[in-house]
Parts: sequence; C-alpha cells; structure tokens
Amino acid sequence: MRRIFLVLLSLSTLFTIPTFAQVPGATIDVKHYTFDIRLNDADNNIEGKATVTVKFLNGAEGFNLDLVKKNAEGKGMQVSAVTENGKPVKFTQNDEQLTINTRAYKGNTRDYTISYSGIPADGLIISTNAYGHRTFFGDNWPNRAHNWLPCVDNIADKATVDFIVTAPDHYQVVSNGLQTEEQQLDGKLKLTHWVETVALPTKVMVIGVAEFAVDRPGDVNGIPVFTYVFPESKEVGFKSYAVAKDILPYFIKNVGPYSYEKLANVQSKTIFGGMENASAIFYFEESVKSPEIEELMAHEIAHQWFGDGASEKSFSHLWLSEGFATYMTNLYLENKYGAGTLKTRLIAQRKKVLGFEKERLTPVVDTAAKTKYMQLLNANSYEKGGWVLHMLRRKLGDEIFWKGVRNYYSKYQGGNANTDDLRRVMEQACGKDLKLFFTQWLRTAGHPNLIVNWKYDEKDSNITINVTQSQEYIYNLSLEIAVDGQMLTIPVKEKSTTARFKIKAKPADVKIDPNVNLLASFEENK
Repeated sequence: MRRIFLVLLSLSTLFTIPTFAQVPGATIDVKHYTFDIRLNDADNNIEGKATVTVKFLNGAEGFNLDLVKKNAEGKGMQVSAVTENGKPVKFTQNDEQLTINTRAYKGNTRDYTISYSGIPADGLIISTNAYGHRTFFGDNWPNRAHNWLPCVDNIADKATVDFIVTAPDHYQVVSNGLQTEEQQLDGKLKLTHWVETVALPTKVMVIGVAEFAVDRPGDVNGIPVFTYVFPESKEVGFKSYAVAKDILPYFIKNVGPYSYEKLANVQSKTIFGGMENASAIFYFEESVKSPEIEELMAHEIAHQWFGDGASEKSFSHLWLSEGFATYMTNLYLENKYGAGTLKTRLIAQRKKVLGFEKERLTPVVDTAAKTKYMQLLNANSYEKGGWVLHMLRRKLGDEIFWKGVRNYYSKYQGGNANTDDLRRVMEQACGKDLKLFFTQWLRTAGHPNLIVNWKYDEKDSNITINVTQSQEYIYNLSLEIAVDGQMLTIPVKEKSTTARFKIKAKPADVKIDPNVNLLASFEENK
C-alpha cells in the first residue's frame, strides 16, 4: 500500500497448498466466503447475503463473526436472519460482532448464511469520482471489512472468496480472482460473479463497481493483465497503467510464481495512494497522470507476494509487507535504471527514517499499536523496513539474499509469518546467526549516530580513523569509508573503535558510506 499524507495524515501458472493461516486460539477457521451483494443508485443502502463456511477447531456452543451494527446515525449493518441448510439459527448482534448460537463439535465443517442490509459506515466507499459518476470501492485495510461484510476481520485468518454483485447494468464490476459469470437481469440490473480460489485475508478482499473502460495490455506467463479506468481517463490511463506488464516478470523471476488468476490495475476512490488488493489493485484517481506511476505499481505488485501471499501474523510485523514492498520497488528500479537510482532512493529514504524518529521513537516491530493500525503506516514500516533488507542483502550477498527471499515466500505463501520466521529462513540460507542483526535493526528504536575522526601520519603513511557511537544503544555494524577511491571497511562493535590503514599519500577525498549501505547518521571531523 502506498500512503497519501493529504488524506491519511492531513491465470495462475502455479497454485500452492496454503499453509495454516489462523488466529491463535480461535474457535473457528473460515474456509470460504460467498458474498452476494446488491447495490442500487437510489441510495447508499446495500443488501447482503453472506454464506460462510467454517471449520470448528474446538467444540462450541456458538461463535462470533465481526460485523458493525447499525448505529444511531443509521450507518452499519442490521442482520435479519441466519440460517444453516435453510433452517433458522439464533443470533445476537452487538456493536462490532455477530454471535451465532449453534452447537458444533471439533472438526465439524458447516455453512451459515447471514442476511443483512444497511449503509456502510466504512470499508465500502460509496462516492462519486472526479467526473461526477457514482462509484463503489471496497477499502478494507487494515480491519475495516466488517463495516460491510460479516467475516473474521483479522489478518491471520485467510479464506477463499466469491463475490456475486447485482447492480444497475451501466456499471462494470471488478474483484479478486476470475470473472465466471455476467448475466443481464430484469429491471436494468446485471449480475457479475467473481471467484478467487486462493485463500486471502479480508484486508485484500474487494469489489470495484463503476463505469470502466477496460484494456488488456498483455499477458505474462499466461497471466492476463488488465487495466480498469474511468472512461474519461481512457487515453492516458491505458498508456500509463500498461507498465504493469513489464513489472510483473521481474518479481516472478526473482521471488517466485505469481499466485493469482489475473492482475487487474484499477483507477479508484480509496483513502490510499495504492491498495494491494489481491489480483485487483486499486490506485488513487489521479494516478493515471502521475509521473511516479511505475514506482507506485511496482510497490503494489510486489505486495502480491509480500502482504497478500505471505502475510504478517499481526500488524506489529507490518514491515514484512510494507518494508518488503518498498525495497522490492527499489530493486526493480535498480535493475531497470541502474545502481545510481538505488543510491538516490536510499539516501532519500534514510532521510525520511531519521526525520520520523524525531516525531516518534519506536522500533520497527511495534507491539505498542494494539488497535490503531493506521499509525503503523509510517517510515519505520516502509523505509526503515526496506533499509533493513538492503543491509541484510549487503551482509549476505545477492545470491544468498535472493535465495533466502525465495525460500521465505515459498514457505509462507498462503500463510502468515512474523519477523522471527523470516530470520530463521534467512539463517538457513546463509548458515549464520542473525539474531543480533534482527534485534538491533528491527526491535530497537533509533539508529547509530557515528562520529568519524581521522588524521593522516605522513611519517608512517597511515590514516588513523576513530569511530564513536554517540547514541545509548551500541550497534554491531560495518562502516565503509572511501579514501581517494580506496574502500576501507571498519568493523564497529564498541562505543569507540580505532583502525589504521596504510595509504600512499595524504587523503584528498574521504567519503563516509560512499555506496549508501548503512542506515546511520554521520558526523565527520578531519
């Protein structure tokens, strides 16, 4: 996902068997959702019928689904009936949950159908676009799906999903997976059915309903790539969004097979700059004209692997989604435009990380954010997470780094991981203990501030370099210094470290971290 601060702060070639994806201690595991949604142009009321297939992980007298109840302002969902095999089932609703009273034994798998209606308070954004046309866009991240869908609205629970949308026939509908049906109905209505056979967290289950112009700029390894833009944006949108077909092969080659049945890039109305909904990525309205569209698309397409395929176990590990997408974008652009592009981006991203620390000093793995997950959309999760991956790449070398990344994705695609899961996979790839590296960069707030003093001894032709860490926590790191083009590497493990090197003449040019490989601030004294 890409942030917009003005808004926020002001056919698959391979299907893998999903690993276990479930909320710890849960009573049920949702296996499948079918959301049958009816939309209209008269008002913002939606009618829904959700059939939820659940497997009971323990014996129970009932279970809960997340669903926001209609409030005093008239927004929210009111459940009218719950049935199992056509027979009524007792239920109760509170502000945030639907409790279904049913007796089941461990291992039972059952289908429950919930009939409900209401005006979404959030999650499904019913609005008008810049051209004055009515639109409907799912916008579920992080846990806003239960404003319009009865579900287990937790990143740890993954399920397959069908969306069956009945709407006025002047709309087109896009969603996750493949479209299996489009049927004209009486009363100028149309039914559209989309099926996603890959298990997803609710944060990336969506529909987009609008008047669209649709293009298919190409296929990649048999995967169709589509563009959905508003008709008025057709000319510029078809051209700018077509870059997606050039981005997709990079991640397939370097990370692993693309998991989904298609890739659709959609001009939309959401609160984010881009939202990585699985196989149906939503971008902000003006993205069709953005000079940064390639960067934005690379970020969201990278999420199809990191965040959608391999999802974090909890939002405190959000960097496994956003940090990966940030650095994978850097790597894609480095591959296409050269190493200079990577350096330029890393310098800017380092500056952003250090600036954010002045506002809020917290580790990347931020366990303090219990419910207000929007606050995690910050430079720690994005830029610092990306920087950690860059330093890990330099520590391990490209071959081992990519081997570890591929192994991580292969192991957790369809499931969930946390930071220690990634660490263990990378340790297996490199044969080294990475606990200290992960602790100091991801679980410790702040960064190293290095005071570098150097002097040249003409008699011995030596340069003496002293590196002092001025911050409280002492890091274990390697500092690169270029002296007249000669690269010197200093292992820094103490508060103060001194190293001497033989050089030919008095230095004319000394550069600290010339290749931009260390997330630190520097003070140089000659």
